[in-house]
Amino acid sequence: MKKVIITVVGKDSVGIIAKVCTYLAAHHINILDISQTIVSGYFNMMMIADTAASDRSFEEAEADLESLGSGIGCSIKVQREEIFDMMHRV
Repeated sequence: MKKVIITVVGKDSVGIIAKVCTYLAAHHINILDISQTIVSGYFNMMMIADTAASDRSFEEAEADLESLGSGIGCSIKVQREEIFDMMHRV
C-alpha cells in the first residue's frame, strides 16, 4: 500500500467532492478514509488514499490535483504519508 494524504481547502461550492473523487476513481486511487467539514462557508476535506494501483506517478497525480484545485477555486495538496507523519510528529 502506498498511502497519501490529500487536503482540499477553499470556498464552498457545489461539486468539490465529486470532482476530486472522479479524478481519483479514474486513476485507480482508492479512498481509505475521508473527513470533510464546512465552517462559515469554507470547505475543508482531508483524505487518506492508496495510490498503489494508480496509473499516475505520485508527481503526476500531485500536479493533476493541484491543477484541478485551481480550476475549482480550491487549494489541493498531496503528501506521502511518511512525510505527513514526520511533519506532524510531536
